[in-house]
Amino acid sequence: MPVNLQQPWAIGGVEVPTRIVLAPMAGVSIQAFRRQGRRFGAGLVCSEMVSAAGIEHRNERTFGYLRVSSDEHPLAIQIFGSDPGAMAEAARMVEAAGADIVDMNFGCPVRKVTKTGAGAHLMEDPAAACRVVEAVARAVDVPVTVKMRRGVANGSRAYLELGPQLVDAGAAALTLHPRSAQQMYTGEADHALTAELVARVDVPVIASGDVTSREKALAVLERTGAAAVMVARGAQGNPWALREMIEGESFRPTREEVAAELVVFIREAVRELGEERAVGFLKKFYGWYLGHGRFPKPFKQEVVQLRTTEDVVTRLFAAAPGAAPLVERLEGELPAAEDEVLLDRLPISVYGGG
Repeated sequence: MPVNLQQPWAIGGVEVPTRIVLAPMAGVSIQAFRRQGRRFGAGLVCSEMVSAAGIEHRNERTFGYLRVSSDEHPLAIQIFGSDPGAMAEAARMVEAAGADIVDMNFGCPVRKVTKTGAGAHLMEDPAAACRVVEAVARAVDVPVTVKMRRGVANGSRAYLELGPQLVDAGAAALTLHPRSAQQMYTGEADHALTAELVARVDVPVIASGDVTSREKALAVLERTGAAAVMVARGAQGNPWALREMIEGESFRPTREEVAAELVVFIREAVRELGEERAVGFLKKFYGWYLGHGRFPKPFKQEVVQLRTTEDVVTRLFAAAPGAAPLVERLEGELPAAEDEVLLDRLPISVYGGG
């Protein structure tokens, strides 16, 4: 039977309407990104990883505050840490904030994370990893899931030993990025490993890594038997890629449509982060949105140099006058601010993602 990316599936009691999951990405997956992803067809969206220690200690180095809007659901909030008690407390807090799923990061390869015993380090310590999952699963009523890599070292097969143990400990689904932590993001994701994990566990497996087109999404699902695919870099500044994957029709947005989506994204990022933080945060998005041959390179370079987000919006409207009514329509479809859940003093991590 051919794979249908529009077919619903479930993680525990949470129904996911499509087979596309928008990945948790550090410095990317803010609320504005997640809401846009849901609007373009992602069945499940994920926050960037939140430090359990940051929650526990109210770490001032973290930025922003967790926000959950009514149009994000289903939403997975990802936490990381190595202490079962701190992870359980973090899980309770993100459940209170409105998360439908609590995801745990056991795959981040960044040194500042692994040196604390968290992230990919837990791939080398199954007992510790299972204690964390057990504590989190006991702490919340929503499903808990784990995102992991194949292991730390190249050639590692730690995922095959650890995956079934995590399920026994309470994980309702697993995401596998079949690269080692040592590889970081180099080389190719080996989805033969994903197929092996699918055969070993009786919970849904999400296949992560190198899913950048509908053809790749379908091929990975057919090859592995995974329940869904996770899309990461392919959706950065290109939400239309999600729609193409799900609907199967090539879609090239007009300049007006690109400018409109970017203006809405800018305004939502400012609302979420504040102007000062948003100015720096958004610069990478300008390149992502305005690339793909959509705008001339000099225009992209000019926009990146502008000092305020309002200057960027003004310049976008000048370059694509037809974007204004599109922005008005898009903003009119956003839920009211009072529909948003704000959990005060819950910090978002500034660490790298895996």
